[in-house]
Amino acid sequence: MFFLIAIVVIVLLISVVSTLVIAGGNGDENYRGASKRNTVNLTLIYAVIIILALIALGLYLVLS
Repeated sequence: MFFLIAIVVIVLLISVVSTLVIAGGNGDENYRGASKRNTVNLTLIYAVIIILALIALGLYLVLS
């Protein structure tokens, strides 16, 4: 079980880091300005998904 949880956490971390690296690259200034809102939205989505996943995991562990 610990192994599966570790895999999920690793995938989440890789996803967040990849998103930030791609969004934070040296690009056109207009593009970077326009993509800032998208990056914020995506970060919020990741935060909500992580919280929901942790709650679901907690419920699973408590109820099983």
